[in-house]
Amino acid sequence: MQFNFAFDSSPFKTLIAFHKIIPSFEAAALSPVGFQASYARSLLEEISKYPELIDGVEKAEDLLRYEPIIKVLLADLFPSSLTHNEIKAVTIPFHLYTFNHTARLEKILADAGDHYEFSLRDISPDTYYILNCCVIISQYYGFKVDAMDAPLFLDIPDKDNIIHHYRVLFNADFIDVLPTERALDLTAEDITELVDNFSDIALWKSKFPEQSWILKGFSIMTLFDATIENAVSSFKSNLLREKSAVQLAEIESIFRSIYKINDLRIGLTSFEKVRNEYNLRIVEKQLYSHLLYDSTIEECENMLCSETLENLLTKDEYFVVPDIDKLPLDDPKQAYFINKLKQQKVKSFIFVPLVEGDKVLGLLEMSSSKVRELNSVNANKLNFILPFIKDKVSKAFAETENQIEAVIQKEYTAIHPSVKWRFQEEAMHFLNDRAFGKDYALQEIVFDHVYPLYGQIDVQGSSESRNQAIRQDLINQSKELIALFTAVNQTQRLPLFEQKVFDLERNLTTLQQALLTDTEQLMLDYFNQDIHPILENFRKNNKNSVATEAIDRYFERINLSIGGFYEARQDYDNSITLINKKLVAILDEKQVEAQEYFPHYYERYKTDGIEHNMYIGASIAPGRNFELYYLRNLRLWQLQVMCAMEREFRQLQPALPHQLEVTSLVLVFATPISIRFRMDEKQFDIDGSYNVRYEIAKKRIDKAKIKGSTERITQKGKLVIVYSNVHEETEYLGYINLLQHKGLLDDNIEQFEVEDLQGLVGLKAIRVGFNFQDLH
Repeated sequence: MQFNFAFDSSPFKTLIAFHKIIPSFEAAALSPVGFQASYARSLLEEISKYPELIDGVEKAEDLLRYEPIIKVLLADLFPSSLTHNEIKAVTIPFHLYTFNHTARLEKILADAGDHYEFSLRDISPDTYYILNCCVIISQYYGFKVDAMDAPLFLDIPDKDNIIHHYRVLFNADFIDVLPTERALDLTAEDITELVDNFSDIALWKSKFPEQSWILKGFSIMTLFDATIENAVSSFKSNLLREKSAVQLAEIESIFRSIYKINDLRIGLTSFEKVRNEYNLRIVEKQLYSHLLYDSTIEECENMLCSETLENLLTKDEYFVVPDIDKLPLDDPKQAYFINKLKQQKVKSFIFVPLVEGDKVLGLLEMSSSKVRELNSVNANKLNFILPFIKDKVSKAFAETENQIEAVIQKEYTAIHPSVKWRFQEEAMHFLNDRAFGKDYALQEIVFDHVYPLYGQIDVQGSSESRNQAIRQDLINQSKELIALFTAVNQTQRLPLFEQKVFDLERNLTTLQQALLTDTEQLMLDYFNQDIHPILENFRKNNKNSVATEAIDRYFERINLSIGGFYEARQDYDNSITLINKKLVAILDEKQVEAQEYFPHYYERYKTDGIEHNMYIGASIAPGRNFELYYLRNLRLWQLQVMCAMEREFRQLQPALPHQLEVTSLVLVFATPISIRFRMDEKQFDIDGSYNVRYEIAKKRIDKAKIKGSTERITQKGKLVIVYSNVHEETEYLGYINLLQHKGLLDDNIEQFEVEDLQGLVGLKAIRVGFNFQDLH
């Protein structure tokens, strides 16, 4: 007999009694089967010698002298043929005072050691007390409560200190629940109040005082080994934790319970694929990695090239080695990998690729220092938990990718997809070193030997058009003010009003002649500081005047942000917005198609029109084989897009609020250059002093003139291609011939030299008109 566990406080006074099995013996004594009846009568005669076993024994220690007769009384409930299979004992519920153990339970307790004591998992003293009360409500009052349906568990170590998890079931058929004089008679309302307040221990104790009820009899405790199911549940709960990191000790303890291997070692190496190459990293830095053990990441990446590991990752199969010493070492890279495991005293191991769809997340690693402890049979236990591991690692990947994106956004700003891989690599280096406590300075991103392409569709004379719109608003506002002061002067004649009319008419004459740089600001200051206060005062003091209504209409036309009329300028700004929106939509849409030809860097800017830059070369897409025909293909694509954008503008032009014209230009630069991402400006820029010529050309070429004349090289309705050598001329004339054949360009081709610009000498140009005949 063994007293293992009890809480100090209970609503019960317990009496261990066997009175409820007597009726079964009395029935057997009347059996027509002679030997059965004889056996039952002899048991009844024997138990009559011990009336205390019928009336009840208070002290558990007093049962020791009755142990032989108790075993006989319970023989039918504990058949000897099942003693090595069943895990059973006699007990009082929740006290876990146990005796009459089966042989299997005796062995389990012996392996657990003398220090072990029964302890129900997650049962507090208050919960224990309330569960006892629920027994009274259920058995005495007949009120159904589900508190006893909650699963109860015992965690018992074996001789190797591996924790086994047992589900506990109690059979209470042999128990009576009886009130004492101290017991309170509860009403249905009382019971309802208790059920609605499960956690209120003070309320429960007020309704069920301590030892106010008698629990008479015994129960049978049966244990079921639920180690694997419980371990899987614990493992799942562990992985689902969001705020705390997964702890290696907890994971290994759970795996050891599942596999019953006391030295089982768990590792996890995760892979990130950038540019179709594997990079290794640790998802949780607390986790162990067999691959990364005492190795550089570069060594491990080389190891991944071994045929064994490549097959493992691509075929999504378990790699099971029950005896590492019998594994052939034909591949040197595989030999390096196996020797690395032997350094860790590994004798048997299982490596499992974590694959989700077509993405390899990493490698789950299990090892033991004993031969055949891990084998192809117990490898199948992983089928229970592998989905949870994949889900956790996948979430960790997503979190890391979010961190990488955060580094890129913080340090580099938004990045074009064609070059994002290089920024991801740099962010990965940063996060890896930070995870291991190392300092890492983010490196500048450079792409060498790339071919630039530049094009623009610019609003012709945009500055002049904007100034014209500004002047028109100022003229309209001045005319409106002249009319207002004339009307006010007729209502209330004051010399000041006549003076304001005179000043406004003089300013109007100046506006109609020209608009100087500071004219707009001077006029608006004059309106707001001198004119408007007079109108406000007149409106305030002459509310019924006809002129007041005109003043109200005037102020309704004032744009508050600039303090003046904003009507012609709004037409201009809306026209620019419409043009940019339409042209950008075409350029961005067709860029998706161009990226499929060959990945290249692309950026565009909205100004008074659209500018775009493209850079193409092997360094931007190192995983692809770059050839010059990809460059030529992109150049032809660029001309076709320029034609499409011009045609879109011609269709849009009649609907513009402010009539505008555009000019189109392409700059050809045959020499490959380098571009560098400037960390301070968070954008790409030309790298190197020689390459700066290209940047200068982009900024100055659209204002250039034909050499020896005053004519600008750009004209409305025509495409200008600026280049520097005869090879480019031949190439682009070929493209022009094709586009003429397709009806996108007309037959008139002009060729001329471009005037010398500062730092730019010897440029030439081809100018050809767009064909819009089919649009009319």
